[in-house]
Amino acid sequence: MTANQTASSLFNEDLAPIAQNNRTWGTWNYSALWISMCLCIPTYLLAGSLIKSGMNWWQAIITILLGNIVVLIPMILNGRAGAKYGIPFPVFARASFGTKGANIPAMLRAIVACGWFGIQTWIGGDSIYKMLVLWFPSLGTLPQIFPDSFGLQTGPAICFFLFWLLNMLVVYLGVDSIKKLLVFKAFFLPIAALALLFWAISNAGSLGTILQQSSSFASSSDFFTFFFPALTGVVGFWATVSLNITDFTRYAKSQKAQINGQIIGLPPSMTLFSFIAITVTLATTIIYKTTIWDPMTLAANFHSKVLISFIMIAIAISTLATNIAANIVSPANDFANLFPQKINFRTGGYITGIIGIFIFPWKLIADPNGYIFTWLIAYSSLLGPVGGIMIADYFFIRKQQLNVDDLYSTSGRYTFKNGFNKYAIIALLVGILPNVPGFLLQIKAISANAFPVWISDLYNYAWFVGFFVSGIIYLILNRKVR
Repeated sequence: MTANQTASSLFNEDLAPIAQNNRTWGTWNYSALWISMCLCIPTYLLAGSLIKSGMNWWQAIITILLGNIVVLIPMILNGRAGAKYGIPFPVFARASFGTKGANIPAMLRAIVACGWFGIQTWIGGDSIYKMLVLWFPSLGTLPQIFPDSFGLQTGPAICFFLFWLLNMLVVYLGVDSIKKLLVFKAFFLPIAALALLFWAISNAGSLGTILQQSSSFASSSDFFTFFFPALTGVVGFWATVSLNITDFTRYAKSQKAQINGQIIGLPPSMTLFSFIAITVTLATTIIYKTTIWDPMTLAANFHSKVLISFIMIAIAISTLATNIAANIVSPANDFANLFPQKINFRTGGYITGIIGIFIFPWKLIADPNGYIFTWLIAYSSLLGPVGGIMIADYFFIRKQQLNVDDLYSTSGRYTFKNGFNKYAIIALLVGILPNVPGFLLQIKAISANAFPVWISDLYNYAWFVGFFVSGIIYLILNRKVR
């Protein structure tokens, strides 16, 4: 980097390229990263929601495995730029969207991260509530202070905000304070998951008894009506990381390390943990005569207060570790890209936390349909187009060649016109547009006959539609290689 670049308003230490001799992550580092990120409560909820919505065990497993193989492709492709140049996602986005325009995909990705932060914080707060209400039943009967439209009871709200404050304390202390919790999570969650699987098999009779439960779909047509949006939801689960994967691959020793590490770490870990969640969810139907897809609701059915308290504390600690590692670091970079000279990690973390509250996370995971159709698919319709544009630009327009100095320059080749690449913005809007009718129908903002059915149904394939439409439009607009 030249002195002009380091003094640029587009530069700070968090956004600077990682020097080659400081790139120390190998294959197993990336595998461990993915194993850690996959073993989380939202993964359990994703798998459980497929069962709750009517799939049998092998239908759910195929959906999850296929979705993760699909999202692995943009994960590896986008990861190549990070491994080659050592740059984070917001800086990489400058090549296709412009030095100022990069804030558009960065903010889209950051807002989604805020949503995930809110969801994880709600999960952690809910686990604390379910523990405390066992010992202090009056917590569950506190006077209602929120409007009914909020869908938020006083006791859970108090625990949510207490857990939120704990997250903000960790942000204040810095990421290093979370290292021991990450180690705890890496050891505890696999053991807890296997223990839960053993409990399910023991109490339901046998693994064969659990897995022989049939799908609730009356016909193949009914199945595929649910399958495609469910697949889109699975892809959408990691759509955020498929964009900002350069935030991690910038530390890679080599391309081979990031590619093999992701292949080994993502699909197998996600599928294995999902199998456990699927098996346990199916077992609840036998044991309790109702399908319980939320692990915290399940734990609350156990009889021992001490056991339940231990489980809830462990969930809270592991959720805290996941939240900081997965949902703070990347959006902090994204917000820093807005004003590199003014926003650092701590400020970005506070911004993430505040937005995470106003997304109303308790509503997003209130039921399996809302979790898949409203949350996962909705944001995949925004991030799919960004992924299509970035991959089209880097591989087909740039031929994997970037000028790193210009990425930090206010007068370089990536400035375009006033810092914005109009072709990328046009392609982004065109890619989002086909999914708007389906989203409006999903949130009941329009009537079912407002658009032809085939237009509304495009929403079921939101990530795929946005990815390919935006990518192709971008290539057409840039038919002459710059």
